[in-house]
Amino acid sequence: MNALNILSGGAAQGLVASLAPKFKAQTGLDIAGEFGAVGAMADKLRQGMPADIVILTSAIITKLAQENWLVPASISDIGLVETAIGVRSGDPLVAVNDATGLRAALLAADAIFVPDTKASTAGIHVAKVLRQLGIADEVASRLRIFPNGATAMRHLALSDAARPIGCTQSTEIISTKGVTLSGVLPKGCDLATMYTAAVAMRAAAALQAQHLIDLLTGDDARGLRIEAGFLDVRN
Repeated sequence: MNALNILSGGAAQGLVASLAPKFKAQTGLDIAGEFGAVGAMADKLRQGMPADIVILTSAIITKLAQENWLVPASISDIGLVETAIGVRSGDPLVAVNDATGLRAALLAADAIFVPDTKASTAGIHVAKVLRQLGIADEVASRLRIFPNGATAMRHLALSDAARPIGCTQSTEIISTKGVTLSGVLPKGCDLATMYTAAVAMRAAAALQAQHLIDLLTGDDARGLRIEAGFLDVRN
């Protein structure tokens, strides 16, 4: 066995990557698997994709544990992740301090890069916010929808649109080269989602999976969590 298999929401990809060298030094294992929309990752686990560790929203982790896909005793919260606005690096930041500012920023954009609006945490929320702001129909043709937030942000970074912006988890914006965090969604439009890790019931490397969870949630990684965009649950 050369690698620990992971199924994770894209929100945790940057943090996992930052700890991968330490994990390999301590266990001899690389980290392999998939990062994507949380709903899609949960379905992959249910469909039998091999996994040792799963990192998804707390609500989905709870449901998967109830379905006997995860080891209940291993469940550990990593931290809260906010949904936010990103711009291409070098573009002016946009004002999203209140709902009015967010509405104006979205209307001014000629391309809006978002993750899956039916299977991802941030994408589902973006669709809700657009309806809430009364602009869903007006901006529908400008939406650029991708399977997950990381992919959406990579395409934002390379966009040749005049005024593109993106909306996804803050961690995905922070970890994408060529994209800058402009601000989290304002009160009334905001969303902070708890991301949680657990060992898969059918894990081939359960001890190593638990070790990675300990690294992700431990006090030594607090600075890395904050740098990656997690709001530390231990504050």
